[in-house]
Amino acid sequence: MESLAPYAAHNSTSRGRRYRETAPTHRSEFQRDRDRIIHSAAFRRLEYKTQVFVNHEGDLYRTRLTHSIEVAQIARSIARALRLNEDLTEAIALAHDLGHTPFGHAGQDALNDCMRDYGGFEHNLQSLRVVDELEEKYAEFRGLNLTFESREGILKHCSPAKAADLGDIGRRFLDKGHPSLEAQLTNLADEIAYNSHDVDDGLRSGLISTESLSRIQLFDDQYQEVKRLYPDLNERRAIHEVVRRMINRQAVDLIETSLSALRRHDPVDIDQVRAADEALIGFSSEMHQQNLELKRFLRHELYRHYRVLRMTTKAARVIGALFEAFLADTMLLPPEAAQHVRELEKISGSDGRARAVADYIAGMTDRFAITEHERLFDPRQLT
Repeated sequence: MESLAPYAAHNSTSRGRRYRETAPTHRSEFQRDRDRIIHSAAFRRLEYKTQVFVNHEGDLYRTRLTHSIEVAQIARSIARALRLNEDLTEAIALAHDLGHTPFGHAGQDALNDCMRDYGGFEHNLQSLRVVDELEEKYAEFRGLNLTFESREGILKHCSPAKAADLGDIGRRFLDKGHPSLEAQLTNLADEIAYNSHDVDDGLRSGLISTESLSRIQLFDDQYQEVKRLYPDLNERRAIHEVVRRMINRQAVDLIETSLSALRRHDPVDIDQVRAADEALIGFSSEMHQQNLELKRFLRHELYRHYRVLRMTTKAARVIGALFEAFLADTMLLPPEAAQHVRELEKISGSDGRARAVADYIAGMTDRFAITEHERLFDPRQLT
């Protein structure tokens, strides 16, 4: 790791784990984090969780798993260019969506509505909850016992009220500080990935068109360039080329803008990064505006398309019905989930009961949630 910049996250200066462990052999602490995430049940479930389109709508649409892998690839490339810790960056990228519900943001919104009287639900906090408490793979502790730096990166945002309950990991939200540079860049790599790839999936689905995207500068600049260079390229290959160029343009802008900020602030270590008066990883103002323009387009033209809204409305009904049924009668839950309810209810009463039900539902894949709904409410399903 001699090539790491002084302001990167270094294995030797990690703030450690919640439970003390013997140092790993032949790999770094952050490599151990990455490996634990990859081998977790929550990571495997991402294969069947919605990004925009429900998994069964088509084989080629992105899922939470493919999205997480794409974020990791983009983030590692940026980390390498900035001389940051690639292993930590990869761990954060692969873990950032572990707490997502089935059915994407529609599922999260529905579960948050269900949990409104019990502390609410937010997938970012749930991702931290998954790695801290819900994974059960190790004899000596609950969760994955990740390093502080990986957990810090997973927790992208948090209200002051919630942060106060999280101890050291929530401190920066109270002190107006910043996470590591690896966490900052992974957050923006996430934006690059989902904006660009939602364009790709939206075009593949036919819900948006190249004509409608022509007014979006980030897309149109690349599209016109591809058409000029490759006039005979078929439309599908042209779109792949455009999306690839969109990602590259954003990544290059992020690297160059961040290098400029790092030279200007000249932090000597990660503690100075955390205490800086602004985030040191970011886009140029021009690219930031182009990203906002693309986000607004996708929100209005894709995420609110009537076909997507039909799916999200059905998803919300499935989540709401499951929550109400399980909260009212925990005997309907499988044994392990019912035991989890009893444990949390003993500690926190009705809030604990609801939280345990939310944990069970949040861990479902799209198709498992649909199957559970059928088992509970379809009279033809008797088992």
